[in-house]
Amino acid sequence: MQQIQDYFNSMIRRMPDMDFSSAMEILIISFLIYEILIWIKNTRAWALLKGLVIILIFWLVAAYFHMTTIIWLGTNVLGFAVTAFIVVLQPELRKALEELGNKEIISSVLPFSGTRQKENVFSGKTINEITKACVEMGKVRTGALIVIECKQPLGDFERTGIDVDGIVTSQLLINIFEHNTPLHDGAVIVRGNRVASATCYLPLSDNLKLDKNLGTRHRAGLGISEVTDAVTVIVSEETGKISVTYKGELLRNLSGDELKEKLKLAQPVEGEETKKSHKIWKGKSRADKIEK
Repeated sequence: MQQIQDYFNSMIRRMPDMDFSSAMEILIISFLIYEILIWIKNTRAWALLKGLVIILIFWLVAAYFHMTTIIWLGTNVLGFAVTAFIVVLQPELRKALEELGNKEIISSVLPFSGTRQKENVFSGKTINEITKACVEMGKVRTGALIVIECKQPLGDFERTGIDVDGIVTSQLLINIFEHNTPLHDGAVIVRGNRVASATCYLPLSDNLKLDKNLGTRHRAGLGISEVTDAVTVIVSEETGKISVTYKGELLRNLSGDELKEKLKLAQPVEGEETKKSHKIWKGKSRADKIEK
């Protein structure tokens, strides 16, 4: 214990005099630590962090009772533990970096994606066709998963499916998702006014608080919305109900008119930077959203 106290005393003696720059550094570091802890709390890293705290307490107890062998083992294993921690948390770290990239700090100053925005603009006719198809499929309980590309490209997911490159029509969408057809399994990706690809594989949501009654189709639709800004329309095969996902949130039991309004709010405007898509979820009660 005396060794630990001496170590902290030496650290205090080495601290430089406090000035404005040092105070700002402390504030910035405190803010970053706070944000990291908030991020960790909402991921599987929270359980790992609690495990590390238990190990740290055990290590301090070993130091207090001068258990030199345990202290030596802990010191030498520390380097490997950091690497193992990064490997275990690789999905969460990747998601955090994707969320940081989605802030669009640079693109708000330098509009690199002007061409992409023009490609992603879809018309009111496309909205009507998607809505009509979903309503018709809901009546006969045909499951469907339609991903509408927004600003972020979905090329990685598109390559997992089969190229279609057809104009969006209700007949085309209904035929794709018809039972026992070659393209009915998987998701359809819509880019602009065209169906880009079908039978695409999507990442499943890792949200542990999801309703256990939700099937793979809803988890896939929610999963793609957690890693991209795409809007996903889901038709349940069990109930025929229509749902929409966006930015990791899920709206369920929508009527045809409600679906059309949500898609209109998500519709990009050519040559205009708007945040209108964030209004998709306004005006809905908390009961309509998934519990987080």
